[in-house]
Amino acid sequence: MISPHLLELERDLSALSLEELEWLLERMRKQVQARKQSDNLTDINHINKQLATITNDLDIKTEIASINEEFIVTEMDGLEKMYDEKLA
Repeated sequence: MISPHLLELERDLSALSLEELEWLLERMRKQVQARKQSDNLTDINHINKQLATITNDLDIKTEIASINEEFIVTEMDGLEKMYDEKLA
């Protein structure tokens, strides 16, 4: 539903010259762009906070350590051979 305020703005716009409409349109474009950037920064800040929370979670740290321990042999498997081949 369109608000009465928007309908009033539409009526007021009809009284503006083309030059004034173009000026207003440019101002609106800049405001929309600024708001989008602000919203994106808010999203990024929210994601960073979530990542910080996850990083400091003891259960997650324990699980990562467990996974690393489980795959340490697999990670090293073949790396020494590759390292020796590069030296040769």
